[in-house]
Amino acid sequence: MAKKNESFESMMKKLEEVVSAMDADTLTLEQSMKHYEEGIILCNKLYKVINDSEEKIKILTQNKEQDFLNSEE
Repeated sequence: MAKKNESFESMMKKLEEVVSAMDADTLTLEQSMKHYEEGIILCNKLYKVINDSEEKIKILTQNKEQDFLNSEE
C-alpha cells in the first residue's frame, strides 16, 4: 500500500507492478480483488497529486502574469 510520504514516481511504479501482476492471469480471485483495490487506491492518490500540482501551477502562473502586468505600468 502507498504511504503518505511516498513519491509520485514510486506510486506509479507500484501501480505498474499491480497491473502487470493482474495481466499475468496467475492470481486467484481473492488476490485479484486485493490487487484491484490497491490499484484503485493508488490511482486516487496519483490523481490527487496531479490535481494538486495543476492547482499550484495555475496559482504560480497567475501570480507571474499579475507581476508582469504590474511591472509594465
